[in-house]
Amino acid sequence: MPLVRAETPRAAHFDAGLVLIWMPIRRPTTARAAGDTLQRRVFAASLLALTVLAVSAAAQTMPPALTIAPSQPNAGALVRLTLDASLSSHDSIVAVEGRMAGEPLHFIASGDRSWRALGAVPIDGDDSVSARVFVKRASGAIDTVRASVGIPALAAPDVSTSPQLAVAQRFTRPLDAATQARIARENERARAVGRRAHDSPPRWTGVFHKPRSSRVTSQFGTGRAFNGAVASRHLGTDFSGAVGAPILAANRGVVALVDTFFLAGRVIYIDHGGGVVTGYFHLSEPLVKAGDTVERGQLIGRVGATGRVTGAHLHWSARYGAMPIDPLDLVGLEQGWYSGSP
Repeated sequence: MPLVRAETPRAAHFDAGLVLIWMPIRRPTTARAAGDTLQRRVFAASLLALTVLAVSAAAQTMPPALTIAPSQPNAGALVRLTLDASLSSHDSIVAVEGRMAGEPLHFIASGDRSWRALGAVPIDGDDSVSARVFVKRASGAIDTVRASVGIPALAAPDVSTSPQLAVAQRFTRPLDAATQARIARENERARAVGRRAHDSPPRWTGVFHKPRSSRVTSQFGTGRAFNGAVASRHLGTDFSGAVGAPILAANRGVVALVDTFFLAGRVIYIDHGGGVVTGYFHLSEPLVKAGDTVERGQLIGRVGATGRVTGAHLHWSARYGAMPIDPLDLVGLEQGWYSGSP
């Protein structure tokens, strides 16, 4: 408070004179109120500015967001993963890697600070599946991002509703050890083709097409009953066709395997890169050989009835890595959502 001068009363019992004392100077009520209002406004403006700075700083350090679509996939589904780093740090991203259900994820940049990948849902196992992604930055920092989706359980095959197939007794009686070993080797060869598909980027640029335009006679995931007993689950899509009818490549790729299997008969496997493989079973005649590069819609073989079948048709299968997936999910991929360079 300011110093003011006051005159001492003459009646006081000490020497009269001038003394210095502390006295408050009160402002007029109106002026005081105006000053208080101004102070409050300055304080509020400062608080708002600090809040904006704090939110901005937080936004710059938010980790990338990972989403999986569809959010409730079926068992054996092909899913789409999107990594959004639009609100992430200005520390630039130099690599994105990840895994889902034990298979590698291959992220491709899509627009500004966004990456996309394909993944697969197991045909059996837990009631959910998770993806774990590592985002590597120029500074050396690594963000770890996770996302999960639930998986509805596949209904147990019911012999009363499963497709009833009548096959030769040689296909239903117990298999000898040599035949079981052969089937195991052939299954492993198919899985190996899928694993090798992770070694190259996507070879396709356009959408996937069905290998035949004919009627679908059996869907992916249904139970199969042989001679009245449920024996397996159908891990492909069947198309009708007479012996000799054309089979077309679903998309661009490299022929990885042409052979004759005990169950699948004459087969062709095409490696499309990016972990994706398609298979064509029960052919009467393959028209390509291993190592050939094929284009989407190219004639690769003809419908047959080889292997464990009741009649002529095409069984079309697909894998992501070693995992079987519904091949029609490939057809459902939108143009340009995920593909190789033109």
